[in-house]
Amino acid sequence: AGAPRAAVVFAHPLPTAGGTMHTKVVYQGAKALARIGCVVLRFNFRGVGRSAGSWDKGRGEMDDYRAAVAFFTAEHPDVEMWAAGFSFGSYVATTVGADDDRICALVAIAPPVDRYEFASVKMSIKPKFIIHGESDELISIKAVRQFYAALKDPKELVEIDRADHLFDGQASEVGDALEELLGDFSCKTQ
Repeated sequence: AGAPRAAVVFAHPLPTAGGTMHTKVVYQGAKALARIGCVVLRFNFRGVGRSAGSWDKGRGEMDDYRAAVAFFTAEHPDVEMWAAGFSFGSYVATTVGADDDRICALVAIAPPVDRYEFASVKMSIKPKFIIHGESDELISIKAVRQFYAALKDPKELVEIDRADHLFDGQASEVGDALEELLGDFSCKTQ
């Protein structure tokens, strides 16, 4: 009933490592965002599932994300837009989102800060929300804390106790963290 609070384009993890829009964290994250009144678009990057194309080392995947944003903006023209992603998807989403004036908030789950530059994200003054596993075996919490310290305000970091990179057995805790972080958030009040 009524207009959604926000429209969120949610990107999945690395396609070459089995990431899809059905990855548990993406699914649970999308459900949590829907519970707080958002509409969420999950999609597969090129070459994943029934999507045409093939892996393009991030360049084409950023184009895929831009196309998803254009589609969702047309579907929800008067709703604030948030960029969200998990792992590799967080790199794509926040990088595109930092440079796109239609997007007003950036959400990164398990961002691979030691594998990609995130240059535009570091310079962005848009609100940034990061969720990371304390026991992430691929991207250390120490690296994420250093990345977080380098970000401009506003920003928030949530660390999930004992969680590994895929949040095995703890995907619902990612959803809980998203609800807590973004339950009352609006770009209009920033």
